[in-house]
Amino acid sequence: MRREVRAELDAFDRAILNRLQDDLPLVSRPFAVVAEELGIGERDLLERLERLRAEGIITRFGPFFDAEAMGGAFCLCAMAVPPERFDEVMIQVNAQPEVAHNYERDHRLNMWFVLATETREEIDTVADRIEAQTGLRVFRFPKEREFFIGFRVAA
Repeated sequence: MRREVRAELDAFDRAILNRLQDDLPLVSRPFAVVAEELGIGERDLLERLERLRAEGIITRFGPFFDAEAMGGAFCLCAMAVPPERFDEVMIQVNAQPEVAHNYERDHRLNMWFVLATETREEIDTVADRIEAQTGLRVFRFPKEREFFIGFRVAA
């Protein structure tokens, strides 16, 4: 399932990715507004985004919700997954609807993901379910303090 990305970004692809990270207009056709700002047609913008997704440059495009602000809970989790099982475990973890995102890291704890649930108790329920399915421990790192860093990736 993991794949190496070898596609090249041109300057316009980079402009699109940089623009879409901030302030997506809350209108019925937000991509039309962004496309106009960038000087292209809405269909052209959507086709470029689809190509970037198909090539693995982007894997997901969507909002980031603060589960706690909406009355829910979230928790950073990590697992030490044997390399030969990484893809298998990734599929099992990502199949959980509560998994917000999942990243491979070059570390003993090589799989990191976020659980977002409606209640704090559900964090343990989902993590326990993943442990039962995979046979691997899920380390849980609940938030102690919140820092807002304005996460952004320059394309």
